[in-house]
Amino acid sequence: MLKQKLNTEKINYKSIKPVFDNSKKRVYIETYGCQMNVNDSELVLSILQDNCYSLTKNIDEADLILANTCSIRQNAEQRIWGRLDVFRLAKNKKPELKIGIIGCMAERLKEEIIERSKIVDLVVGPDAYRSLPDLLHNVEAGQKDINVLLSREETYADIIPVRMDENGVSAFVSIMRGCNNICAYCVVPYTRGAERSRNPKTILNEVQTLVDNGYKEITLLGQNVDSYFWKDETNSEKNVNFAKLLEMVALVNPLMRVRFATSHPKDIRNGVLYSMAMYENICVCIHLPVQSGSTRILELMNRKYTREHYLERIAKIREIIPDCSITTDIIAGFCTETEDDHKQTLSLMNEVGYDFAYMFKYSERPNTKAARHLKDDVPDEIKTKRLNEIIELQNHLSLESNKRDIGKIFKVLIDGVSKRSDEYLSGRTSQNKTVVFPKANFNTGDFANVRIVSCTSATLIGETVEEKKREKIIELKNIIDETIHNVENKIKSKIKQRIKKDT
Repeated sequence: MLKQKLNTEKINYKSIKPVFDNSKKRVYIETYGCQMNVNDSELVLSILQDNCYSLTKNIDEADLILANTCSIRQNAEQRIWGRLDVFRLAKNKKPELKIGIIGCMAERLKEEIIERSKIVDLVVGPDAYRSLPDLLHNVEAGQKDINVLLSREETYADIIPVRMDENGVSAFVSIMRGCNNICAYCVVPYTRGAERSRNPKTILNEVQTLVDNGYKEITLLGQNVDSYFWKDETNSEKNVNFAKLLEMVALVNPLMRVRFATSHPKDIRNGVLYSMAMYENICVCIHLPVQSGSTRILELMNRKYTREHYLERIAKIREIIPDCSITTDIIAGFCTETEDDHKQTLSLMNEVGYDFAYMFKYSERPNTKAARHLKDDVPDEIKTKRLNEIIELQNHLSLESNKRDIGKIFKVLIDGVSKRSDEYLSGRTSQNKTVVFPKANFNTGDFANVRIVSCTSATLIGETVEEKKREKIIELKNIIDETIHNVENKIKSKIKQRIKKDT
């Protein structure tokens, strides 16, 4: 077992909760896109709090509005252009209000955002958040400013994110930034730059800080976590790959759950699977995007694996971690996709039996390899038809997966109240499935043993084992009380008869 000294070179972190202070300038942040963007918004808030800003959740109170944007699909960018109309109304009411676009869309569109919108004051890319205080100073002086420079070194390792979640149960921890996989359809390498891994000591310190603040679960984030690699310049034996990092994080606190996202089929190694199997607090769920079941399409996508290799990895996961859930991403209607290619995707879905999937129509992104070299030639109505077939199949697979859980008992981490009833709580299993069950005496942040009694395709419905035991005890107590009551009545009746006879 790996040994480590967690307090070595520990960074002295400040509070990880937002500051709400009306005496300071107030920032309102909207976040769009993936978990990485959520984590980036928390980084930005940390930087701004150190520079005399406080958070507000009311857009009408804001002195600064920031939209943290996503460029992965065209619809994501269209939402931002729509939100700018809302921000324009806010600025009309409060002319001194400053508006900024940050994140991937900022990196991709740069000056166009300022020129087209007219109301945006600053544009900041994912690697330039440290420059926000200086940029804001320039904006306050009446300038519009832009910094979208990409970096080969920036990991924000020394900045503790200020957590914006509501429940204080789960948190994201970034272990790396950027991506070296030039998938033909993907804009991420162009908006987030080259891949670089974060010093593991800073990761462990951040995890320990979260534990100290009562968090029960962390998710390690990276565009491709399996390619995480920290090279120790003084001693190669101290190099850290993802399997080793996963073990190190699991050892911080055995009561804290550890998740990770996202894995790449070409890179996920057996060592990661063995680390998962070895430590109970590493959740048994792997998100393994397949994108297509056709080797021909995978080659056009530049995914660097075949259908056969992908299925071999699935088989190895099932062998080493039999109870592991597997989720995926699927794109319908990529360039030149035929009906046969589509049917291969459906057959692969059936063969794997995914527990859950994110499913999309192909959306051509400017400047990607596909946009430059391939024709987006699948008609939209065909894309829609194929996507609907994928969704229909996945709904069936998800329902069948959930049905197999009926009767099983899972340890559930409670993350809040059910959306449908305050009398029910909601939480997740190690397999990352959502469970709802009666509230009883449990609270957000508690672990509960829950027996699954029914399900839908999206949700498991259960009852706590503790509550069921309590009901049995109450039932037995009622039987005993009733028995005692009957016996007492019989005794009283006999005594009365005896007294009557004697008199």
